[in-house]
Amino acid sequence: MSALFGPAGNADSFPYKSSADAPRWLAQLGLDCYEYQCGKGVNVGEATARKIGAAAREAGIRLSLHAPYFINLANPDPDSLQKTIGYITAACQAADWMGAGRVVIHSGALMKRTRREALDTARESLRAVIAACDDAGYGHIALCPETMGKINQLGDLDEVLELCTLDARLVPCVDFGHLYARSLGELTGEGACEVMLDRIRAVLGEARASVFHSHFSKIQFTPNGGEKMHLTFDQEDFGPDPAPLMAAVARRGWSPTFICESAGTQAEDALTMKKLYQESCV
Repeated sequence: MSALFGPAGNADSFPYKSSADAPRWLAQLGLDCYEYQCGKGVNVGEATARKIGAAAREAGIRLSLHAPYFINLANPDPDSLQKTIGYITAACQAADWMGAGRVVIHSGALMKRTRREALDTARESLRAVIAACDDAGYGHIALCPETMGKINQLGDLDEVLELCTLDARLVPCVDFGHLYARSLGELTGEGACEVMLDRIRAVLGEARASVFHSHFSKIQFTPNGGEKMHLTFDQEDFGPDPAPLMAAVARRGWSPTFICESAGTQAEDALTMKKLYQESCV
């Protein structure tokens, strides 16, 4: 087993019109995985989803899916919870059609409450979501709560890891760009990477930690809010630097899935990450 690398959605250089052509193109580039984007809603039909899944199986590309961005597990309103359950089960249905094994979900916003209050709400919401997914027949799909980039959002590393302790099937989506942005640039470099990876292992154990899901990109941040916008690897004013993380993961012999979310160059930058990782494995 080794780490997997691929883009979130289609890069600007993607030469085709249909995402069903993405797996073949990514395999030709030398990439391993692809995260289908449903951030603005689950709008993919069954026929298209199955076509993407068949293409991915033929090309040897591992699939994941990003659920709608507007999910808020931390919203205490019962009607909001029902909407959240609907968004996530719809995402799981699309993932099931594709044969995608993981669905990434946002943790939510604080909504003028303490972090602890928001996290307690999110824990109960996630329990309800898991039960609904099981009832709908999607218990085989791993839900991946994501670390978030804005300071007023729920979803620092410890909060996401606590959510993942609710069920052994939950896989943390550790977005290192988001953690860098919400820490105002502190979480970058070799030492920070080792601390974060150690923390994942301490909470979830070696087996689960070694196959975590991940998003990665350089991210511009503001001093008051955290994340502002995603950048490309060629833009050097902000981080994080991917090299220390690739080296740290390679040293551990872990095999996470790295989805690159660079702004338009996500396929090319995913390939850069894979090369850095392979150089560290030698």
